[in-house]
Amino acid sequence: MASTTPIDTPPARPAQRKRAKPKAPGHAGDKIFLGLSRGSGILLLLIMASIAAFLTYRATLAVSKDHGNFFTTLDWNPVGDKPVFGIAVLLFGTVVSSIIAMAIAVPIAVGIALFISHYAPRKLAAPLAYVVDLLAAVPSIVYGIWGALFLVPYLEGLNLWLDQFFGWTYVLDKTEVGVARSLFTVGILLAIMILPIVTSVSREVFLQVPRMNEEAALALGATRWEVIRLSVLPFGRSGVISASMLGLGRALGETMAVATVLSPSFLISAHVLNPGGGTFAQNIAAKFDEADQFGRDALIASGLVLFILTLLVNGAARLIIARRKEYSGANA
Repeated sequence: MASTTPIDTPPARPAQRKRAKPKAPGHAGDKIFLGLSRGSGILLLLIMASIAAFLTYRATLAVSKDHGNFFTTLDWNPVGDKPVFGIAVLLFGTVVSSIIAMAIAVPIAVGIALFISHYAPRKLAAPLAYVVDLLAAVPSIVYGIWGALFLVPYLEGLNLWLDQFFGWTYVLDKTEVGVARSLFTVGILLAIMILPIVTSVSREVFLQVPRMNEEAALALGATRWEVIRLSVLPFGRSGVISASMLGLGRALGETMAVATVLSPSFLISAHVLNPGGGTFAQNIAAKFDEADQFGRDALIASGLVLFILTLLVNGAARLIIARRKEYSGANA
């Protein structure tokens, strides 16, 4: 009887599962949720559009009767026989004070966030995080009172020291005698106010870094700082930028604290230690009650510029994140 040799048959391939296509919402709850979420998005866009339309309409009424250049005039007198008002001083003061605040707050906030998330022991990290979050809940007027009664008197010595050793930079050259009610003081106060926001968001982002990335770097012999520089910071870069933009948004629109600390004047000076200057929010808060209908339209026109400035800042931040793929935590 002839022998038969077994034939090797290849193993059967497991059946590949087809990805199920998402079904159209058929359940009543799905339809309700879809309608509510879609309606919320549309409502938000309508609110933004209505705010922009209102500001534009009232601003047009004021600017059309302005006898000066709205963008370059260094005066604010909408109640005269020939109304003259401009935003040059307000734009300069808002931008300069915000830049000072960001330059001080962001590096300190990132350092605090890294300390809480990667250096501090757990028993210290939790109370410290709680204190930082608590600072974000302090009202603006409390910061303003503290700044006017404590910060302004004690910054006079710092201003003199900066003038003595760094006056050659022109920016830190103090040419006028007076208390420290300047844009530099406003910038320091704003830095203190936005510090909790930037710190909290950055801390949460750093805590989301995949543990595997850090352990792999440590296994390759990296030091703690190298782990942070190569794994943590690239992963959290987009989050830090977002946190910074949140802080910048508050710095641009801060009202009561700035109005309490700053000594307003309609003069543009590159000497940030000199008293004087102004910001959009501070000027609106100081003049709104005493202004007539046309004066309020002029203030609304300045508010429209602040509205556009805020949109441009947030749009620029989104472009910066979108241009660099490595900013995304998913690609870290």
